[in-house]
Amino acid sequence: MIYRIRIILDFEKDVLRDIEIEETATLEDLHHSITQAFGFLGNEMASFYKSNEDWEQGEELALEPMDLLQPKMDEAPLNTIFSSSLHNLIYVYDFLSLWTFFVELIETGESFSTTTYPNLIYAQGEVPDEAPEKKFESEQGNFFEESEENDLEENDYNDSDFY
Repeated sequence: MIYRIRIILDFEKDVLRDIEIEETATLEDLHHSITQAFGFLGNEMASFYKSNEDWEQGEELALEPMDLLQPKMDEAPLNTIFSSSLHNLIYVYDFLSLWTFFVELIETGESFSTTTYPNLIYAQGEVPDEAPEKKFESEQGNFFEESEENDLEENDYNDSDFY
């Protein structure tokens, strides 16, 4: 069986790729498929995150996990990740630039012996030269907004034990 997966760049313009990949392929295989489909070298760190229909970021599935109990991407087949309740992942490539993608399992199908997988089946939009800028905001508003009550002066630290 194969998975048909849509990968959408988090960008104001429509930039997406649809790929077919075998259900037994690993997250690392999907990582390489995404980087190739979008024209990246594939030499940067990356992570997948479980997500829901509202694209809320959940548990991390890291390329190189820090937790020895967490499976590595090259050990996690897609058929153990995607399920009837999990169709969405968030993919972040290059932690300095934060290329962010929405990954959605759109359907399953039968594989064909004449097709080589992974297989890019649809491409729309041009990938920008630089990662789209991210706006980091809390639910109450912009985290970095200036606030008069929280403004501290240099002299406020004169009585501290810090050097």
